[in-house]
Amino acid sequence: MNINNIKKTVFTLLAAALMVSAMPGEPVITKSGNQTIVNTTTIASDIKGYNGPTPLKIYISNNKVVKVEALPNQETPKYFLKVKNGILSKWNGMTVNSAINAKVDGVTGATISSNCVKKTVKRGLEYYKKNKK
Repeated sequence: MNINNIKKTVFTLLAAALMVSAMPGEPVITKSGNQTIVNTTTIASDIKGYNGPTPLKIYISNNKVVKVEALPNQETPKYFLKVKNGILSKWNGMTVNSAINAKVDGVTGATISSNCVKKTVKRGLEYYKKNKK
């Protein structure tokens, strides 16, 4: 490993540590009006995209997915934009059970990020089912 690669690795690790330390310990499940919001930052941190996890907020009302929102991540912006535009709305309107079992197609050219998002949505919805009040 040359010095430039070492510097890049150290910089990446420091940036990731700063991001984690800058985020308050937001609970996984919160309420806002009649919606329940699942934040997958901590519960899906082991699911990796091309450059790391892709945390999401999943909004649920009356046991249906209202929307899935991407949180800041380290994926390549131009490819992750394809994922945001291509699949995040696919779960909208589905019941939680249907959304967990949905076979959502990934985005061509952003397969790894797409797969990460799909697994993260599933993990978030399964967490919701087990922990909703």
